[in-house]
Amino acid sequence: MMKKIKHLLSYPFTVLFYLCFGLTLVFFHLAQWITFNLFGYQAHKKTVDIMNWFILACLRILGTRFNFDKPINIPKNIPVIIVANHQSLWDIPPIIWYLRKLHPKFIAKKELAKGVPGVSYNLRHGGSVLIDRKDPKQAMNQIKKMAEYISNTHRSVVIFPEGTRSKTGTPRPFKKKGLETLVTYAPNAYVLPITINNSWKLQRYGMFPMPLGVTIKHKLHPVLKVSDFQPDELIDLVEKQITSSIKKV
Repeated sequence: MMKKIKHLLSYPFTVLFYLCFGLTLVFFHLAQWITFNLFGYQAHKKTVDIMNWFILACLRILGTRFNFDKPINIPKNIPVIIVANHQSLWDIPPIIWYLRKLHPKFIAKKELAKGVPGVSYNLRHGGSVLIDRKDPKQAMNQIKKMAEYISNTHRSVVIFPEGTRSKTGTPRPFKKKGLETLVTYAPNAYVLPITINNSWKLQRYGMFPMPLGVTIKHKLHPVLKVSDFQPDELIDLVEKQITSSIKKV
């Protein structure tokens, strides 16, 4: 009975969530345009950080909680390759907010370059790269470009090697080429593996309604120095670390 009541309540709360979420994206789309064009990268980056804090606040309307490990043993002033499993689009705001000191950038599909207020603008202007998944050569060139970018700026990039979201939380095998390209062209980087649990539950019914009371967990594993491993050895180790901590459904 309580489960049915909770499900019924999720409908009005989801409507309220989407209202707040939509207003957040529209407001911060304008804010990003102003800060990027008038004040440059740092101001724009702080605006994106704050936008993602507000997105997390919107999710809390649904009773969503976030359990995000504190990063430890990450050397300063080095490039970081953040590798995670992928369960939903809600994986991303906690990474941007809680790891904001690492300046995380993304490897995103080109379709996201337009059509999503706030998000699309950040992908186009915030340092991320956009890939055409139907054009492997273009995709690899962009990933190589990102590796060189983080090496030069000592920032970080987020990659989801599964290639697409897991709708049930069960991990998909890693597609290794993109990650291999990153570690090859950023040999001075460290890899930060992250295991994400439960975010798929927010989309178990699609985009509507969104369930109440989900706890999203991001488990951060110890960083690994790229130059200490052969690429294949490193990727296999990272995949094992991430998938071994995924909660079984």
